[in-house]
Amino acid sequence: MYNLHDFLVPIDIHELNEDSGYNDGQLARHIIVNEGEIPDVSAADIVLVGIGEFRGGGIFNNGFEAATAIRKQLYLLHYWHFDVTIADWGNIKTGASLNDSYAAIKTVVTELLKMNKTVLLLGGTHDITLAQYLAYKELGKTTEATCIDSTIDLRGESALRSENFLLEMLTSEPNMVRHYNHIGFQSYYVHPRMLETMDKLHFDCYRVGVAKENIEEMEPVLRNSGLLSFDISAIKYSDAPANQNSPNGFTGEEACILARYAGMSNQLSSFGIYGYQPQADLNELTAKQIAQMLWYFIDGKSRSKQEAPLEDSNLFNEFHTAFAEVDTVFLQSRRTGRWWMQLPNKKMISCSYLDYVNASRNEIPERWLRAQERG
Repeated sequence: MYNLHDFLVPIDIHELNEDSGYNDGQLARHIIVNEGEIPDVSAADIVLVGIGEFRGGGIFNNGFEAATAIRKQLYLLHYWHFDVTIADWGNIKTGASLNDSYAAIKTVVTELLKMNKTVLLLGGTHDITLAQYLAYKELGKTTEATCIDSTIDLRGESALRSENFLLEMLTSEPNMVRHYNHIGFQSYYVHPRMLETMDKLHFDCYRVGVAKENIEEMEPVLRNSGLLSFDISAIKYSDAPANQNSPNGFTGEEACILARYAGMSNQLSSFGIYGYQPQADLNELTAKQIAQMLWYFIDGKSRSKQEAPLEDSNLFNEFHTAFAEVDTVFLQSRRTGRWWMQLPNKKMISCSYLDYVNASRNEIPERWLRAQERG
């Protein structure tokens, strides 16, 4: 094992709160913090790490201001979920080069994944997703990856790593991405041929309007994901003023719903929120937005602990139905109300109530069809 002290910078808790401190109901009093000694996280469910690497987006300030601003707001929020233990390992040191930073982030995330922790990465530009993914590659662990972003970062012609990192993530060999989902893209920012390519690869892309209209349909997508990356450019400017990419996008409430869905996933092991620049923020509103998304992620994590294993048939309602001459089974959890459906190979996949309704009308659910196409 690496000496993690070589990779981590402790937190100055006084830098987060210059006032008289925190009351006993606030998260700050319940997070196990690295204030000089890396805390034991054996009992932790979630571990936070801050990132200060922005060179992939052409920004050369490389400080931890973004992670600090998010923590400042997060630590003030109240702790409702006593069944979820949270630790904060501090900030990952920025390397001499961009690739050095990727290597440091990969090392820390790899160690936490080995311990079966859920890692939250705060700060940095969207290309840090690549370093997040490299931890899975290091472990030889295949995963389903999801990005929530207003654009699709496959622009091979761009010199900015934050605009082309998906090329390496989705095409390098050996590849550990079992399936890729993209939620919230805005069509006017995406070349039509890019979507054709994604479709040929059987990747699932959901336009922002489609996702907003039926946001509950995104829950099964996030339930299947092991790696989640959220670029704040997916949130509309009025709800996240540090996003100066688009006036349109998800509302703050919708971003919190997506974060909660992510927390409810028992598959999800890493979640990065990227693209936040404090100097572009207004009254710390974007930092507050991100902090509240993290609160809802914790809320989802608490709810996920209530879910029963699929093998426990007593805790699921079972529905048999047929569509297009295919007999299948749908399961609905009595604890959380979530749905699963069976493929012809007997594998159960996450789905929604709408999939069940469509199957009952003798219509092939789109999610079932896409899963079959992927094999």
